[in-house]
Amino acid sequence: MIFYAALAVLAGVLVSLSRQINGRLALSTSAMESSFWNHLVGLVFITAVALLIGGLFAGDPLASPWWAYLGGTVGVIFIAMGSWLIQRIGAAQTALMIIAGQMVSGVVLDVVMGAPGNVWARIAGVGLILAGMLVAQTGKRKIRQVPAGAKR
Repeated sequence: MIFYAALAVLAGVLVSLSRQINGRLALSTSAMESSFWNHLVGLVFITAVALLIGGLFAGDPLASPWWAYLGGTVGVIFIAMGSWLIQRIGAAQTALMIIAGQMVSGVVLDVVMGAPGNVWARIAGVGLILAGMLVAQTGKRKIRQVPAGAKR
């Protein structure tokens, strides 16, 4: 279980790092272009890895329902929104709000699908995340931007 928890934490770090990189690219391009490059480079990378270790076409693509292929579309929207949001509200707020959305939807899906486990503990966890968002938001103060070349 520790191994899987460590992988999940690493995945979280990689998501955060990916958002930062895409947000930075979006500053010099646009959220749409940043998302495009993210997915193009990702496609090249996963294709190379799959060709090296195998598994690129391991199953029958017709065995899955049509909607199972919408994950890529959802992923593109997620990456583009993240790139756009980081420019406007910062990395920490973007991460907190995305995590809150993931937790709320995860708890709802667990309840709807009848997943085993303590629903109240999950709801309490979501409450703690939402409380953390509020604390982070109230602790922010507006920073006055000084235009370039202006006297301070």
